[in-house]
Formats: sequence, C-alpha cells, structure tokens
Amino acid sequence: MQTKEIKILVTEYKNADELITNDRELVLAARESAATAYAPYSHYRVGAALRLADGTIVRGSNQENAATPVGICAERSALFWANANYPEQAVVCMAISAIDQNGEHAANLSPCGICRQAMLESQHRYGQPIRIILDSRNKIDVLNNVECLLPLSFNGNSLNGFK
Repeated sequence: MQTKEIKILVTEYKNADELITNDRELVLAARESAATAYAPYSHYRVGAALRLADGTIVRGSNQENAATPVGICAERSALFWANANYPEQAVVCMAISAIDQNGEHAANLSPCGICRQAMLESQHRYGQPIRIILDSRNKIDVLNNVECLLPLSFNGNSLNGFK
C-alpha cells in the first residue's frame, strides 16, 4: 500500500483591487453577468466571464427552469457559447461570481461537479491550463488550473483502456 498526498495551491486576495488588470476585468464582468442570471427558484445568481487566448471575453449566467435539469450553470453557459462561437480559441482564464438570495455577494463560491468536469474537458481540448478565479464576499481565490478543483479527474485518457 502507498499513501499519496494531493496539494492544491490557491492564491488568496482580499478584493478585486489587488488583482492584476486582466483578472480584475474578468471578475467585474462575472459580477455583471451574475446580475443577468435567471434564478427564480434558488435565488442564487451566478455569473461567469472567461478570457479566450485572443483576449476576447465571453460571459454567461445561470438560467434556471422549473424542470431542474433543463437549466444551465453560468460556467457551462459561458464555456459552451465560447466553444461554439470561437472553436479555435482556447479558454485561458475564467472568473466566477455570485449574488445570494439577499442580493449580497455570495459568501462562498465553488463550481458544481458538472461544471468542473466541463471546465476540465475544455482544458484538455485545447491542451493548456485554465486559470480559475473564485470571487467570494471576503476573498478572491485564484487557482492555476482546473485540476486544482477536480483532482483525480476523469478525462479522455481514462477511456484509453476501452479502445
């Protein structure tokens, strides 16, 4: 038997003013996108903004539906739109922000498992890391890649034994 330790490095900032200009721009875009969310059931409005390799910024917001599986999260909304409209451009960074049911900046923010998997697939698709910026009420966490959110992940390489 062997025990391994997984370490994840997270850079924490107090607020958006501490971020470099490109990251601050993405956080502000994600915050604006959260305001466009349609969340009549959870009242948890999430916005995502991602930067493509050519500098283009793409936004998305969560869109809920009474038939729960019909809706989509902000992260996948932005990713899928970018991949459909800019298929040659890699996603290099994604900022995520949320407004809670009280209309305040959400205290804790972390993408759901489905979004983590979709983000990982996009990272593998283009063969370069996607930096992740999680914009919460009292801090902003920056992660170097999607594997920081999804260690021991399932990806296309996991299917090699089935070919």
